[in-house]
Amino acid sequence: MSNEARWSAVTVLGCFQTVVQPSKGSTVTVSTTLPLAQCAVCTVSGDNLTSCHSILSLVPEAEVKLLFNCSQPLDQSFTVTVNHSIDCTDKSCQPQTIGVQSSILTKFPRTFNWEVTAPEETVVTLDILGEGLKETSQPCSGGLEYSVAASKTNNKGLTRYCQAGDVTRLNLLDQALVSIHVKPETVVESVLFQASAGPLEGPKMDITVGPSSTVVLMNNQKLGICKVCTQEGPLPHCTSPGQTLTSGKKVTVEFRCLRPQDVISVTMVTKMDCTQTSCNPAAAEVDPNFFKDFNRTLTWDVSVPERTVLNVSFPVGGVKEISQGETCQDGYQYTVSLTKRGGDVQTSSYCKGGSVTQLDFLGATTLMVEAPGGAELDGNVFSVNTRPRGSRIMPVHLDQDVVVTIHRNAAEPECSVCVGKAPDQTCDPQYQRLTYSPDMSVEFTCPNPQEIFKMDINREIDCTGTGCPANSVQTKDIFSDFNRTFTWDLKVLASQTFQLDFPEPGMRQIPEEETCPDSHTYSLKAYPRSGVTSLGSFCKGGPVTTMQVRFKGRVALQVPGGVKADPVVFKVSVGPETKMIAMAKVELPRGVTDTSFFSADYRRQFPDDQQMQWNFSVPAMHNYSVLLLDHTAPECIQDTVVVQYQKENGKTLRLSLTDPQPQHQQGNFEMVLKNCQTNTSLPGLTFSYKVSVMRSGHPVVSTVDLTQQEGISLLLEKMSSDPFCEMRINSVIKEKILVPAGTKASLSFLDCPNEDVRLTATKAIDCRSATSCPPTALAVPLLDFSLPVPLHSFTWNFTIPNNSTLDLVAPAGNLRQSIPGQECSQASSFRLTECDGTPIGDFCSSGTLQKIQVHANASITTPGRDLKRSIVPLLNVSVSKEISEGLIYTVIPDVSSVTTLVTPNWPNGMKKFSTVSWIVRVPDQYKALLKFVNVSRPKCSKLHANILVQMLGQEEELLSRQEGEEIEKELVVSNTFYLNMSNCKPETGHFSLLTDIVLQKKIPLLAIVLGLAGALLVLVIVLAVVCVLAKKKKKLTKENSAYITKGNIFRPSDRHFSKTRSENESHVYDSIDEFLVYGHLLDDHPYPDSLPSGKMQVDSYQTFTGATDGALPVIKEPDPEPETGQYKAFLAPSETFNPSRPHTPIQLQESLGFQDRRMVDNELYTFKSTGDIKAIRLSAVEPEASMSDDYL
Repeated sequence: MSNEARWSAVTVLGCFQTVVQPSKGSTVTVSTTLPLAQCAVCTVSGDNLTSCHSILSLVPEAEVKLLFNCSQPLDQSFTVTVNHSIDCTDKSCQPQTIGVQSSILTKFPRTFNWEVTAPEETVVTLDILGEGLKETSQPCSGGLEYSVAASKTNNKGLTRYCQAGDVTRLNLLDQALVSIHVKPETVVESVLFQASAGPLEGPKMDITVGPSSTVVLMNNQKLGICKVCTQEGPLPHCTSPGQTLTSGKKVTVEFRCLRPQDVISVTMVTKMDCTQTSCNPAAAEVDPNFFKDFNRTLTWDVSVPERTVLNVSFPVGGVKEISQGETCQDGYQYTVSLTKRGGDVQTSSYCKGGSVTQLDFLGATTLMVEAPGGAELDGNVFSVNTRPRGSRIMPVHLDQDVVVTIHRNAAEPECSVCVGKAPDQTCDPQYQRLTYSPDMSVEFTCPNPQEIFKMDINREIDCTGTGCPANSVQTKDIFSDFNRTFTWDLKVLASQTFQLDFPEPGMRQIPEEETCPDSHTYSLKAYPRSGVTSLGSFCKGGPVTTMQVRFKGRVALQVPGGVKADPVVFKVSVGPETKMIAMAKVELPRGVTDTSFFSADYRRQFPDDQQMQWNFSVPAMHNYSVLLLDHTAPECIQDTVVVQYQKENGKTLRLSLTDPQPQHQQGNFEMVLKNCQTNTSLPGLTFSYKVSVMRSGHPVVSTVDLTQQEGISLLLEKMSSDPFCEMRINSVIKEKILVPAGTKASLSFLDCPNEDVRLTATKAIDCRSATSCPPTALAVPLLDFSLPVPLHSFTWNFTIPNNSTLDLVAPAGNLRQSIPGQECSQASSFRLTECDGTPIGDFCSSGTLQKIQVHANASITTPGRDLKRSIVPLLNVSVSKEISEGLIYTVIPDVSSVTTLVTPNWPNGMKKFSTVSWIVRVPDQYKALLKFVNVSRPKCSKLHANILVQMLGQEEELLSRQEGEEIEKELVVSNTFYLNMSNCKPETGHFSLLTDIVLQKKIPLLAIVLGLAGALLVLVIVLAVVCVLAKKKKKLTKENSAYITKGNIFRPSDRHFSKTRSENESHVYDSIDEFLVYGHLLDDHPYPDSLPSGKMQVDSYQTFTGATDGALPVIKEPDPEPETGQYKAFLAPSETFNPSRPHTPIQLQESLGFQDRRMVDNELYTFKSTGDIKAIRLSAVEPEASMSDDYL
């Protein structure tokens, strides 16, 4: 039979039978891990079983029949191991060709092993026949997996391979193990390797060690042995434990192993010597590829002289500190060890990639870098320099009443604090006291003095005079990186107290050994004559609002270094006289709370024969209970320890420490702790207690029924952040309660003051068409609810069709808009807004707005009123046809006052793209003066912002301006007009307008014509009189006179006089005797300036006023016709031959329309003074269009 496997198989139920003949030089082992009763491999001789085994080793070249019997699948129950050996000398191996018996037991998983034996320092090479291998850490997919181990007992260096790679050679040493793992039914090539042997030549590298460095190459015995050889002479020097390289020359290092990086570690130690100004070497420089494949530890020992600071600078990128136990992700780690005085070592670790680029150290320092195999080193690991220690100088600016004391609180390192400048500088390593100096600085002889010293910043406040100085507790935050204690020493007269008032939210007492979460811990001490007494430690935010301390005391605030000081600015004042060592005022919070309090000198002993008082303010509808937490009773020599309670009604309760304390009480109370005279050789009085507060109020329950109120809904909102106000709807707690229209709800309120809850009511009015919403008088409906809060506001929300308008009219009179200086009373006003919340304005009655028309859905809101009392209608609302503008006001200006108009949402701007118009109805016989008082116009990004003034019914525009055009300050309009504004989309600014309208009276046309005719008539009469007087002057020998009573000049329709022409008969005469009337005015004097005594000036015309007494014939003349809004001339140019009279200048004294105000109202209108001439108008005949405003 040949060496090939020969077998024939017979398959029966639950078993497998085959014939096997292992090849020469191989050892075949069949095994199973299952119990023999379940699985067995048996040898068969003929038809009989000879023996069955769990493990069966087969004899090479011997044929054997095997029977496999198992209750489990055979290919999962048995394994086959085939062992071979490769024996090598220093030159060759047997066998040279390595193969396998590929057909043996293919039904089972198989492992083929080759164990290599070779002389020392001999390398065995296996050349892979066929396709190469590739190293892997994952299972192979082809059913074949190769593995190589240093030995069959050491799998730590195990390397696995799969087929189809570029590895074509395996280098092995003595005891190496090569294996092939084959899955069932996988074909294996019969020839795999070609073996050869030769002398071992490991990796070589040339190393240059610096003159101040030492390199140690050390074997890790647990991982294997690798000889390290160096050759400085004719023969190499090899050692197994390792090598130490100290030469400053180039050294060749050879490793007598295949992978020295797996078993050898590299350590380099370099010494750096520094003076106070420099170091040698100045940088830690290494070859980036220094033992690159090895794990390396590089150490630099830096020595510095005393009083020298070592500065270490890291390359770009910096480092970041890590805590003890942490490691760096890339394995590249810095470790710095600082040896302090006394031998203590401080170690810090850092990783790459941080913000720390420099570190300062005092004294001898060791810097170590750990780099993993494969990582390239930075050529410049770090650089060092030195400087003399102690040059941190800090300027100090103190207030005149502040004293700073610097104390040492750490024994090491060496450091002093110096004040002043050389040569007068004073230094002390323990203590310095700083007082006010205009130019002061402090120098520390170490770089980090905040680790060594602490600061006490003290201010004395003397209140023994007229009171406490103002701003006495304010302080500057100095020495912010040091631990600081701010102290305020306070003093009053011996019988008085100083009072500390803490701002909200007050203070909270804590045990003295604790600190506050915000790192601001306060303490308070009293200085009675018996000694220093601690009154407790406090934090911000608590119920203690006031502390009163007798005679002397100290407030202290401790702030750690690096925390910005933010002290409570408490108020200091002189308090009342008292026998108490201290008194505290406490405002207990609402809700369920437990607050702890501690007596003076808690955990030591309360002072003998002293008293301390707490005044508690308990919130309404709350109960309090007092519980003693921790207390010790002293041995009293005289008197007893008493806890005394006093209520506001004067009731006093005296209890001992063992008595039950007050429970479930209400109202404010005082608590006084009184100590006795104690036996000081025994423990004294300690006392702490807790005041618990719980709510005692009962909810107010209300039922709201909106089923009978059409469209009305209610909204209740909490207006404060008070967490103790509870609102419920149908037993569910809500922050906001909405009772929808047409529903019914049960509401309850617990501890909710009226000012904390806002109630608003809303009624929705949906107008589907103009006919579905008849005119409505808006009035707050009768809401008979038992709600405990008043109605804040009532709102009507109107929804109208797109083609409709909402008309608003006052029930009586007109409306007016509330503007600054003309505010509406809140009780009678309402707010008008569009549906999107854009405000239009606040309005009330008694104004000039006849109607407001809104072309949009709108809301009308009025302030709340008594829910149970109905009021008169606020507004009449109706729906009309669509208007062309978004908003139209109809205005009837007041004749006797100024009418002010403002744009919607005044003083803010109009909504973008919105329009508004005012239709201003000007009464007959009046004209309107528009004054643009306040105009704000935007810079538009789309469309324009326009202002337009136009007479109603006319196409001519009186004013049209866009946003960039200047607008007149005033404009006169003679008839009813409208003012229109349309907004753009503003880029900057806003569009708003405030304008005043002043009504001015027109001069009637009939009065103008009649006045002109009267003036001409008087002129004719005067000329006739002058001619008659001139003829009769010489014939007169005696002055004659005729009395003409006073009356009104003939000035039709002049409203400055009490009667019109048609109402008196001053213009009717029977006959006039010119001589009798004017004869007494004749005189011989030629100049008016040379009047004799008792004579009067007669050569200037005086206005004839006519007679007012006596019955004279009446000339019936028609009254002036009313104007109809458009001026018409009294006589058209074609109806008269007389040319139009030119405008008579008012300055001409000869004009008939001139009268000098200096004349006395007497018969001849003589002058009473020589002042300036002042003219008045007597008549005007020009048509209105030609008159100036000044003339009118």
